[in-house]
Formats: sequence, structure tokens, C-alpha cells
Amino acid sequence: MFEKISLAILPVLILLILTFGIVKKVPVYEEFVEGAKDGFKVSISVIPYLVALIVAISMFRASGALDWLGSLFGFVLERFSIPTDIIPIMFTRSLSGSATLGLFSELAATNGANSFVTFLAAIMVGSSETTFYVLSVYFGSVGIKKFRYAILTGIIADITGIVLAILAAKLFFPASI
Repeated sequence: MFEKISLAILPVLILLILTFGIVKKVPVYEEFVEGAKDGFKVSISVIPYLVALIVAISMFRASGALDWLGSLFGFVLERFSIPTDIIPIMFTRSLSGSATLGLFSELAATNGANSFVTFLAAIMVGSSETTFYVLSVYFGSVGIKKFRYAILTGIIADITGIVLAILAAKLFFPASI
């Protein structure tokens, strides 16, 4: 039943919008085209920020900084019985969602779907945000160049999400450890 409802939601929503527009005598097609033009302008203005982010991520990974941070934090994580396999996800999640999903797929394939590290990674991926991507896209689309405290707030939120993901995984999946 839910599958049928989910398949019908989008067409029903489109029909409701069109009907509402016709009732209110709004030129629906012209408004749609105008919105598409504005969306295109925003996407063009965001491209430099995305290119800068992609270059920064590539430099971070190619420089070996990710491996160095992994070895640095690996010692601390082992003392708290946290698998070190999770380190790449901890550092790439705030940078790139697609890179994190690739790492998660590798982790799940290597360790199995019912392993603690896979549960932990799934919680981290599901409960955190790609902070730098969001800041680049949202701030770039409106022309804000100085992020001020937004980056610090995002990093604090990411660290909080990582810690809470570890606690949640240990609480809900203790038998998997």
C-alpha cells in the first residue's frame, strides 16, 4: 500500500500545483520558465565555490593528510574500542557526501552488513552533513564570501555528530562489538 502511495505522490503534487495556479490565474508555464532561469543563474554562480571545494578535497586526499590523520587518531580510537576502519568516514563526511558513500560501500563490503563498524559508519553517514559542501553552495549562491563562524559551528556539529554516533552504536549494537 505504501509503495502505491509513494508512486502517486509526485503526480498528485504536480496536478495540485497546476490546478492551484490555474484557479489563481497564474501563468504557470511562464513562472516555471522564469524559475528555471533563476535556478540556472544560481548554479552558474556556485560553480567557482564547488571547483574550489573539489580541488581542496583532492589535495587533502592526495597529500596523504588523510592517512596521517588516520594514524594519529587510530591510537586514540583503539583505546576506546572504536574500530579504526571508521577514520576515513570521520574525516571525509564533512567534505564530500559521494566520497563518504564510496568509503561506506567499501567498508560494508569488507566487514559485512552486520558488523559493528558498518553499523557505526551507517549512523555517522546518516546523522551528519557535508558541512563544507553546504557552506560552499548555500553561501556561494547568495554571494557570501566570509563564512565567519559558520565553519566553526559546522565543525563543532560534525564532531558532536561523530561522538553521538559512536555512543549510539555502542548503545544499540553492543553485541556486534
